[in-house]
Amino acid sequence: MAGRCRAPSLAPSPTLQFAAAARALAAEARRLGHDAPAFRSPPRVLGAQRTIRLTPSGAVVSVAVRGRPFAAVLADMVEGVVRANALTSPGSDGVRSALWAVLVERGFVDTELGPAPEASVASPDGAFRYRPVA
Repeated sequence: MAGRCRAPSLAPSPTLQFAAAARALAAEARRLGHDAPAFRSPPRVLGAQRTIRLTPSGAVVSVAVRGRPFAAVLADMVEGVVRANALTSPGSDGVRSALWAVLVERGFVDTELGPAPEASVASPDGAFRYRPVA
């Protein structure tokens, strides 16, 4: 999914963004007729970005939030819902699309593609610049 992630205006911290995204994804999973996993952070496994634990009462998707782009956190959460429900293609594709659509609708993902920021490198003394060739 192309685009930039941004925080909803009411949830400025990554932890609050994570909790709000978890609620939105769980509600959409239930609306689609699937089980909504529990979400938690951080994973219990040291160094893991995402883990999924299956229990008799349901799945627990653990995602690392700290020190990561929020887009990566959202992607792990979406994939956690898909994996927790053991979905396979082509059904998983529709579920992923619906989950991302909810995140866009709720303001977690900005799909507006603006101009790319200009990338250039200046010499240490600022005397010259290198610009990538388009």
